[in-house]
Amino acid sequence: MNEEIVQLTLLQKIDHEIDGIDSEINEEQAALDQKSVELADREATIETLQTKIETLEKERRTLEVEVADEMVHVKDRQSKMMQVQTGREQTALLKEIEDGKKSVKEKEGKIVAIMEEVEGLTAEIEENKNLFKGETELLMEETEKVKKAIDSINRRKKAQEKKRVAQAKKLKPAILKKYDNLRKHRNGLGVVNVLGGVCQGCFMAIPPQQYNLLLRADKHFDCPTCQRIMYHQPVDEE
Repeated sequence: MNEEIVQLTLLQKIDHEIDGIDSEINEEQAALDQKSVELADREATIETLQTKIETLEKERRTLEVEVADEMVHVKDRQSKMMQVQTGREQTALLKEIEDGKKSVKEKEGKIVAIMEEVEGLTAEIEENKNLFKGETELLMEETEKVKKAIDSINRRKKAQEKKRVAQAKKLKPAILKKYDNLRKHRNGLGVVNVLGGVCQGCFMAIPPQQYNLLLRADKHFDCPTCQRIMYHQPVDEE
């Protein structure tokens, strides 16, 4: 195989190892970020429940004031019953009294329902607070573990980056620049094998004449479709 291709494939192997290390780092960080998001969601749930309780308590206080006012009104109507002179006035007062009592009963029912709902929401908040505390402690522990894991992974990455620098020096600046540019724009793959006349980068057939020249393994060509640097090496030799 052409010596330049040999050095390029070795460089690409190192680059793939570095890419794999970066993926490990991203996976570790992504898992940690997801736990942070879940913890933030838990905190938001607690705040939402607390806001709902505050709204209900405000409604309860308003109803209690209305009940007190209506009770005063009912008592006033009852007192006036002793002073009315006609049946029509008495009927009107009785209706006001009954309507007042009915309204009081309805509002007292709403107050009880609100108190029961607040009790349930308070219990839910307490449960979420306990979960939040436990999840916060776990996140702190996980953060420390991930930090150590990433530090270890980065040490491996630095070792590979040193190997990459050394390997890159074995290539001419022009071919290295071309390879780096291809990797950047071709999903991390700058140099590819051609098997059975098919580029293993874009999986498109190359011209037969070009493939025959590749089989001689004394030079390399660019894929006419994806422009990656091509070479030929039988599968059992890779």
